[in-house]
Amino acid sequence: MFSGIIEEIGCVEKIETLAQSKKFAISCKKVLSDVLIGDSISVNGVCLTVTNIENNLFYVDIIQETLNRSNLGNLDYQSNVNLERAMVYNQRVSGHLVQGHVDTQAEVININRTDEWTEIDFLIEPKFKKYCIEKGSIAIDGVSLTIASISDLGIKVALIPHTLSNTILSGYQLKQKVNIETDMVGKFIENFSGIIN
Repeated sequence: MFSGIIEEIGCVEKIETLAQSKKFAISCKKVLSDVLIGDSISVNGVCLTVTNIENNLFYVDIIQETLNRSNLGNLDYQSNVNLERAMVYNQRVSGHLVQGHVDTQAEVININRTDEWTEIDFLIEPKFKKYCIEKGSIAIDGVSLTIASISDLGIKVALIPHTLSNTILSGYQLKQKVNIETDMVGKFIENFSGIIN
């Protein structure tokens, strides 16, 4: 479980492509300070298990389902990624509860940058947009954000300079694919409603 508060931007240093999976080596500093093999790290919002640690690198295995559902399969050598260690339950949750289970990918369809903030619009499939509510929480590439507004096509978020300077969101371009995890509460309610009915 994660909070959606990015601790560090890491860099993909090695990619090994196998028949139905990939292995990444990701460089970072802060995140590795107390990580052990077997721990979970959120990489662009995807919960991955650390399989090896070497100097300033940690290694992860990414199976085909994860490559299909997330944007990790699109990453190249030297791609930057958002990183967060798993939550410790006796600490504050500054974002919201993020499982690291990506629902879908969304597409950047508009970027409006000003000196004080940046607004980004995302195209989201209707079957996942239904879990989005105005002023509700959403995780985009692992970043806990508040939905500013909902449109026919998707959602809009507004980003302050601090968020931009501490995440990969500052580098977003039009048509870029991003990982989306909707708030789990709506999904649970829908599931329980189906059971009751």
